[in-house]
Amino acid sequence: MSSQLIASEEVLPTEIINHWDQEKAWSIFKFLDVNEETRKDYQYRIGHFLNFISDKGLNQDSFLEYKKYLKLRTDYTVSTKNKYLITAKIFLKELNRRRLLPVDITQNIKSFSHSKKHKKEGLNDQEIEKLTFALKELPNSLHNTRIKAIIGLLVLQGLRQIEITRLDVKDIDLIRKTALIEGKGRDDKEIIYLHPETARQIKRYLKANNLKDGALFVSNSNNSRNVRITTRGLRLIIKKVLKDLNIEKSVHGFRHYFTTTLLKNYQGDLLRVAQYTRHKSLEMLQVYNDNIEMENDLPKYYKTFKGVKF
Repeated sequence: MSSQLIASEEVLPTEIINHWDQEKAWSIFKFLDVNEETRKDYQYRIGHFLNFISDKGLNQDSFLEYKKYLKLRTDYTVSTKNKYLITAKIFLKELNRRRLLPVDITQNIKSFSHSKKHKKEGLNDQEIEKLTFALKELPNSLHNTRIKAIIGLLVLQGLRQIEITRLDVKDIDLIRKTALIEGKGRDDKEIIYLHPETARQIKRYLKANNLKDGALFVSNSNNSRNVRITTRGLRLIIKKVLKDLNIEKSVHGFRHYFTTTLLKNYQGDLLRVAQYTRHKSLEMLQVYNDNIEMENDLPKYYKTFKGVKF
């Protein structure tokens, strides 16, 4: 069978996937570049999808039909439905990547929407351009080198505020351009690769402030001078920068920008993007991706009603 689209009634080769045992399905996730906790989640949930297709086999509409089936499950939350759906999506995409399936039957099928999620808008390209231009114009000072180092970690690394405050000088390796990050809900540290511009700004910051050890960022306020900076202190610094530029966005908006920009440039490849954003679950990344697809589709929607004017 070629890579051309297949009709909905045409069943894909049954020997590929039908009647698989759990262990064989698990092997598909074995070499994915995800942490062990995520891999176990996928392996746990994939049986749900395999049971669904066990009677009818796999065809062009199987993934969409699976979504419709999940929608009817009133005993599942939206979050649970998305976890099952994303597991099936990763599984099918990996089969297609390995050329075990001739087509990707998950294309253009979105996850279930969350009414309460994703209400905070991130910074856009124009605002980032405005910000970087302003940073270039800042005079050299100890305070401004700190601002640039923090902005680099927000814009180019997508770090959470808590992750920035937990950084120590010893966590930064400017030769290898890496940093050790203590992530959200984690006790250990994981390595990330620094963008060259981030590394450059941190190097300037360390040199200007003659920092050799201790916390990477400390407070300059009178009440807590030289104490590790708090997330509140970090927000106050960055919100002042944004306010001076008339940018009405939250500090978390930088992570939104980072994630959205990656998804656009990696064409919705959730697994690759997750390596940089370090999301434990792909569910939130799928929400980001759905929003991007909706925005990309707006011109077509507008054009559809272009003749309607009042």
